[in-house]
Amino acid sequence: MLLNLPNILTYSRIIMIPMIVVCLFYPDITLFRMIAFILFTLSGISDFLDGWFARKLNMYSDLGKMLDPIADKLLICVILVMLIATKDIAGLNICAALIILCREFLVSGLREYLAATSMSIPVSLLAKWKTTFQILSLGFLVIGDASVWIHPDIPAHNIGIFLLWFAAILTVYTGYDYLKSGIIHALKK
Repeated sequence: MLLNLPNILTYSRIIMIPMIVVCLFYPDITLFRMIAFILFTLSGISDFLDGWFARKLNMYSDLGKMLDPIADKLLICVILVMLIATKDIAGLNICAALIILCREFLVSGLREYLAATSMSIPVSLLAKWKTTFQILSLGFLVIGDASVWIHPDIPAHNIGIFLLWFAAILTVYTGYDYLKSGIIHALKK
């Protein structure tokens, strides 16, 4: 089904990505950062809600199963690249971003390979937490100095960088789990 509620939420997440990118092209304009943060937050909420509604209302679809992880990876990867471009993620912290980006490509390739063998690896609870910490870290980095609109003493950038490294550690661990499962499956063939 193309237009069930979970799929509409996934479409909205994909549509919000270019709007966030446009806002991030103006990193020194606080209003644009706040708009980017609001859109990013809505994207993160839609990520949670599309899965929740799919389970709660039993509205699963093959399209949704395909698009949801693509939307997640697009959101995370595009925003990481934009934050590197705007120097919100710089220096050694780029390594944490690269770890996340590499894992996303690795797992995508592994899932594609396993789909061809009619095997799938379910998303683990830890992988869901990894995504949560990625979204939280990027949210803090997206808002950056615009966090003064919420509270003047929030060190949003520092919190974002800390959470980015925490997410990178979870990313390595969950990526290893997926890779190990894929290798075990490949060796059984």
